[in-house]
Amino acid sequence: MTPDPKPAQDTRTRLLEGTLRTLAEQGIARTSARTVAAAAGVNQALVFYHFGSVDLLLAAACRYGAERTVARHRPRFAAVTSLAELLALGREIHHRERAGGRVAPLGQLLAGARTHAALGPAGAAALDLWVTEIEKVLDRVLPGTPFGEFTDPPGLARAMAAAFVGIELYEGADAPGASAALNALEHLGALFAALGELDPAARRAIRRHLRRACARR
Repeated sequence: MTPDPKPAQDTRTRLLEGTLRTLAEQGIARTSARTVAAAAGVNQALVFYHFGSVDLLLAAACRYGAERTVARHRPRFAAVTSLAELLALGREIHHRERAGGRVAPLGQLLAGARTHAALGPAGAAALDLWVTEIEKVLDRVLPGTPFGEFTDPPGLARAMAAAFVGIELYEGADAPGASAALNALEHLGALFAALGELDPAARRAIRRHLRRACARR
């Protein structure tokens, strides 16, 4: 008789979710086989049975958490029609995921990448899931703006994703400063929207100016 894979899969899922809770509540410095097992309600030996090491569990949890979170918001990204909407959505997602304790784990994992070798690639892969969705939006909304031919969607997508993760880390030290940073991003989106609404002659003038500026680099 073939063994039922569900109990093993359930245990893996409990460990992954327990890891994310532990990271959010205690930080990476206090995340261990013992604390994760306690959060998951299982024997800590199962951490090593299913994942081999705590670092590999952390890497798997990083990917697992990002996949679930990005999937939850993918329809919202698909509905965005402007850069201003994208930045506003980013703030909404930040607040919603932070309230649910789902932003802190990724920030903790990225912060721990310097001392945990397995976390660098895992954190980059998790961030790439966000970058992919943001880049799709930029590819869709930038061509119709005066800045479309002067922007680098892949680079801009990475900058935006990194900014929102960085703001999560910053928020723990300076909440008003983090809020000001989010406000500044939204104001930037409003500025781009206003420039996009200029008459055709003004938009052509902006493009000429940007071309000259780019040529001088």
